[in-house]
Amino acid sequence: MEIKDNTFSRQFEAHSDGKLIAVEYSFQEKKIFLTKILTPEQFENDDFINDFLKEIMSIAEQRKLKVVPIHPKIAAFFRKNPAYKELLPPGIRI
Repeated sequence: MEIKDNTFSRQFEAHSDGKLIAVEYSFQEKKIFLTKILTPEQFENDDFINDFLKEIMSIAEQRKLKVVPIHPKIAAFFRKNPAYKELLPPGIRI
């Protein structure tokens, strides 16, 4: 999966079946806040979104950032994948 970090729009972007899927973010200090998942109407491929989020977590690890999930689907991703809980900043529990 190829992910583009569109810094102008502040979102990570990937394509699935020719459709653009994006996760909006914002930075504060050494934290990245994942605020919104943008998908086309009637997009139901949860496996693609999970793989997309795993790639974003890999990018956060490489950049040594802590991840703050704002969007409920992203928080649910952290609940389902406890291996990524180390990326949460201190004091944030999901």
